[in-house]
Amino acid sequence: MRGPRHYRPPLARISVRLLLLNLLLVFLPVAGSLYLQTYERQLLVGQERGMVQQGRVLAAALGERGELAPEETQAALARLRRRVDARLRVVDRRGDVIGDTSAAGPRAAEESVGSPPSPARSDPLYRVGAALYRLRQRLAGARPDAAAYDWRPPPAWPEPAVRAALAGRYGALTRATGDGRSQTLHSAIPVRSGGAVVGAVLVSQSTWRILGALDQVRLGILRVFLASVAAAAVLTLLFATTIARPLERLRDEADALVDRRGRLRGRFRGSRRRDEIGDLARALEQLTRQIEGHLGSVEAFAADLSHELKNPLAAVRGAAELLAEVETPEERARFVAVVQREVARMERLLSGVREIGWIDARLDSEPTGAVPLHELLPGLVESWRARAPRGVAIELALPPGPVEVRGAPERVTQVFENLLDNAVELSPPGGRVAVALAVAGGAGVATVMDEGPGVPPEHLPRVFDRFFTWRPGEPGARDGHSGLGLAIVKAIVEGYGGTVAIRNRPEGGAAVEVRLPLC
Repeated sequence: MRGPRHYRPPLARISVRLLLLNLLLVFLPVAGSLYLQTYERQLLVGQERGMVQQGRVLAAALGERGELAPEETQAALARLRRRVDARLRVVDRRGDVIGDTSAAGPRAAEESVGSPPSPARSDPLYRVGAALYRLRQRLAGARPDAAAYDWRPPPAWPEPAVRAALAGRYGALTRATGDGRSQTLHSAIPVRSGGAVVGAVLVSQSTWRILGALDQVRLGILRVFLASVAAAAVLTLLFATTIARPLERLRDEADALVDRRGRLRGRFRGSRRRDEIGDLARALEQLTRQIEGHLGSVEAFAADLSHELKNPLAAVRGAAELLAEVETPEERARFVAVVQREVARMERLLSGVREIGWIDARLDSEPTGAVPLHELLPGLVESWRARAPRGVAIELALPPGPVEVRGAPERVTQVFENLLDNAVELSPPGGRVAVALAVAGGAGVATVMDEGPGVPPEHLPRVFDRFFTWRPGEPGARDGHSGLGLAIVKAIVEGYGGTVAIRNRPEGGAAVEVRLPLC
């Protein structure tokens, strides 16, 4: 029977949740790309500091010579030309250039025509990522990054920075290069000699190398991002195949488990998986087996009850029919006695059925505690000694220490009441019933032994079955028994996690052993 399918929000699906979890793999490269802006600023600050340091070293060296001479200055710069990354220029106190490390070299070209193309920008993957980034900025209404640059034509001479250096201060100026993307940093350091400013050192360097390195980092992050997305997709597919779909199969099996009348028409198929889903499938398979067994037991119980009630009902009906035909008071009294006896038998039968039904349904929810068997059994034995028929003796053997088991006192008492009743009834006149209590294997072990005829071997497996009773040599003895006494014993003992077993004694009679877990 297929149950109703309720609306399931998208986020309630396990596959969607697993996808969201796997997308966490993407957050690391995204966080790296967000950090790039801070990283770029740090690189620019580091580049400027390096430029200033180069300028200060050169200014200190030139200041030791007094007035700046063009020939000496150019010679000093020529020696530095291949040892520095920046372009170094020296101006005198009038602002005229008297030395340049690359008057016509590549560093001069950087300020006018811009930086060479970054290898990363020629990568097709980078172009796709850049296009998506520009599209996102347009949708967000943001200006392109290049708009933050100064788009005025780059000046031929960073006059403000030089003028500040000639005035004895540090001068700095940043201008966009010809490509509109990279920048040229200018740092001017005064040259002092004897406390007077005799000139300035101008250090210039483009940022295209930093931007090229950042482009490589961006390309690497983009590759990691795409790899993370692919890994998230693969993991989601894997999880959906190994988790979501097996759970859907279990749901379908559960829907088809019972028919419209609530009867079982199948069972869970189990699984060979070694994970939690496999454990769940096997547990459900075991559960359906237990349900099948319970339903079979209920059906058998109903059939046995029907059979047990059929005989007394037939006797009552027959006696009632004959009662209308007889004329003598003696015959009427005999048939009335038959009716009363069979009605009493049905009352005992239904009382036992009600009792065992209550035990099956509510024993687990009944409050339990520590039951001291070493105190409970002596009271029961004394009670049975007073009412035992035909001089049957009842003996009790207790261990030296206390024996406390887990259960409800009323139910444990009911167990031993039924066992003593059965043992006393089966014992011959002048016989002996022995009750022994011991502790073994973490359980309290109570054994009730009689000297009766014992139980035929073919009947031993059925002694604790419901409605089964056997009384030797007494054709009508079964009429006074419902066959539920030992079945109630078994239901109570197993409900408390214990076991009960019966065996024939070599010296004659039977012994019933009850094991209940200790507290």
